[in-house]
Amino acid sequence: MSNIAVILAAGSGTRMNSEKNKLLLEILGKTVIERTVETFSKIEEIDEIIVVCKESDLNSFEEVLAGYDISYCFGGETRQQSVMNAVETIDECDMIIIHDGARPLIRQADIRNTINLAAEKGAAAVGVPVKDTIKVVSAELQILDTPDRSKLIAIQTPQIFDFASYIKAMNLAKEQGKDFTDDCKLLENAGEKVYVCIGDYGNIKITTPDDIPMAEGILRMRGDAL
Repeated sequence: MSNIAVILAAGSGTRMNSEKNKLLLEILGKTVIERTVETFSKIEEIDEIIVVCKESDLNSFEEVLAGYDISYCFGGETRQQSVMNAVETIDECDMIIIHDGARPLIRQADIRNTINLAAEKGAAAVGVPVKDTIKVVSAELQILDTPDRSKLIAIQTPQIFDFASYIKAMNLAKEQGKDFTDDCKLLENAGEKVYVCIGDYGNIKITTPDDIPMAEGILRMRGDAL
């Protein structure tokens, strides 16, 4: 079985208020992107890693990730287009593993568990039960509904799919003129069933300045500070 990981690192990161790509910021001495790639490089079930980045960031990424066996492609205008760019470089594989480069705290066990679930079911994603009460609101922020929290999951990445099914779903969305911000929704749109592998609340996405010290605290708590 051949599995390929696509690590998305071409986002704008405007909410980080940083002059450089947020994935090049450091968390306890290592950049965000290096921590992400390092974890995936340790997964024996993954045969290839593709990092999707901006053309303007390529030199910086190559410098930071010089010690890793990875390939690169450039991102598109949207998440879906960025994944499509990576897919176009793949001749064939069994499973495609899509992960946000901005989630550097993903645990190896959660990656492996999700790969196993996806191999069994065809499609799986890491997620955690929602802790807070969620409200559906109107444009005026009037509360319209309160979903049953016991049925709500906050989806993270990696999201892992049978490659042939992903290609069919991607082509269907393209024909329909649809562009999704979540790869699970891409498969759902094609009528595919996607399953959740319960992960870890520490798998946060680095989005705002507050997330850096939070990530450092999680690493220290895990004993993974170095």
